Amino acid sequence: MTDFSATVTATAPSASRLDAQSLIAFSPEVAAARDAGRPIVALESTIISHGMPYPQNVQTAREVEAIVREHGAVPATIAVLDGRIRIGLDDEQLELLGRSPDAMKLSRRDLPFALSAHRIGATTVAATMICAHLAGIEVFVTGGIGGVHRGAETSFDISADLQELARTPVAVVCAGAKSILDLPLTLEYLETHGVPVISVGQDHFAAFYTRDSGLKADFRMDDAAQQAAFLRTKWALGLAGGAVISNPVPVSDEMPAVRIQGFIEQALAEAQAGGISGKAVTPYLLARIKDLSGGASLVTNIALVKHNAKVGTALAVALNQQR
Repeated sequence: MTDFSATVTATAPSASRLDAQSLIAFSPEVAAARDAGRPIVALESTIISHGMPYPQNVQTAREVEAIVREHGAVPATIAVLDGRIRIGLDDEQLELLGRSPDAMKLSRRDLPFALSAHRIGATTVAATMICAHLAGIEVFVTGGIGGVHRGAETSFDISADLQELARTPVAVVCAGAKSILDLPLTLEYLETHGVPVISVGQDHFAAFYTRDSGLKADFRMDDAAQQAAFLRTKWALGLAGGAVISNPVPVSDEMPAVRIQGFIEQALAEAQAGGISGKAVTPYLLARIKDLSGGASLVTNIALVKHNAKVGTALAVALNQQR
């Protein structure tokens, strides 16, 4: 187990000397990788605290980290603990996130509060991108990105993930956007903000539980070296923001679109009837869909995250070689 004392001082930095780097604590493994110039893959922590039940959440987090290591990179699971942005977590910290009912779900607006108030916080896609960029990490692996919610024309409920993709230069490897969202409007939003959507292994954008949303991605790039060259060129041009690398769930783990759509419609109706809104919507829907599907959606969720870890690690290695 990692020596926790090696990653952080006992107290937060004083306000008089506060800066971004003073708020970051690297695990020994990640610090060694940075010193050696090895590829690093960022991993979010919301999937641990809010995306899956215990103990599958912690077990999956460890298995995903193992996949990253097996394929040639170092995993850096990101969270906020004790007034620091943790870049890389040990087993004890993973357990704490997986078991804590008080872990905040952190997006861009929430990071300053969680850090200054010493709250336990799990980072969403947006917050993980911010923290990864501060740490010099170019690739982030997740399950699915947030997007434009259904009914956003009246609720204005649009995930901060999309705006972060337009401003922060980190490549996000995912199984597309969660199919609980309005996928056509999500892609329109990304196009408006100049965020490229790259599909792996097929021409169409992935739809999380299912492989094919029926919506065409901007580009298809199956090879990690090609993806890395694209990103290097984008960033060399000074074009802001990251990119979505859409990697469909493996065929063997896909859920039939008609079946999952029925579960989604029921869960959405129940959420609306229960007055569930804001950041609580996605965790509620994922948990309810798991119950309605008899656990099948959780199996698919775990499978797609692991598959994304393989593709994301290959990209991180290729980017490191092209640095």
